[in-house]
Amino acid sequence: MTLRFLFAIAFAAVLFAAERGGALGDEDDGKLGLLRGRDPRVLYSVATVERVLALTIDDAPDAETTPEILAVLKRHGARATFFVIADQIAGNESLLERIVAEGHELGNHMTRDERSIELSPDAFERELLRAGAMLAPFDATRWFRPGSGYYDDEMLEILARHGYRCALGSVYPIDAQLPWSAPAAYWIRWRAQPGAVIILHDRGERGRRTAKTLAEVLPTLGRKGFRVVTLTELAALRERLDPKTPGTP
Repeated sequence: MTLRFLFAIAFAAVLFAAERGGALGDEDDGKLGLLRGRDPRVLYSVATVERVLALTIDDAPDAETTPEILAVLKRHGARATFFVIADQIAGNESLLERIVAEGHELGNHMTRDERSIELSPDAFERELLRAGAMLAPFDATRWFRPGSGYYDDEMLEILARHGYRCALGSVYPIDAQLPWSAPAAYWIRWRAQPGAVIILHDRGERGRRTAKTLAEVLPTLGRKGFRVVTLTELAALRERLDPKTPGTP
């Protein structure tokens, strides 16, 4: 067996373990993670046979790397939901305007890069609303993703009270932890399926890796007949399939 094949097997084993809960969640203390729990109030994916999937990008904006990502998306006719850390908006206002103008949407990723689950309910609500107020001039933001991907019942209740919907994902190539783009591209190509939600990251080296990953992955998805869309578009598809199932917030 080649070294590349052995690496692929090892990488797949790590990600399967993560999806089964070993690395991304801890239900024993009531905290649910990225790829487990499957609370019906949280959007992980959409059951559909249509070849459409949603792309989400965390930790935007970044003055250097977000334009690289936008250029790749435009080149391949793909749309994405950018989850914004609000304290990074200052100085990048025109970049957020560009994101929306090019057909993408913004999501609330709180004010700082921190584990949302570790905030008290009062602090969580305060920071959620502060981030929402900072995002409001750019987009009608109603999608939320918690920092580090963990949530609990209190967080979901606060989100619902303020008209937000929590969105996590079904295809997460742990790109924030791995310093190479090839494993992420490999995992997305392998795991992409109708209704999936892909998670990638912006900012610094991670943003550069995401631009490279998308440049590799999007042509393959296009050849397979996939459309890459925002969370709102994917959720609307679910509402058309089952009007009784809540989609957009």
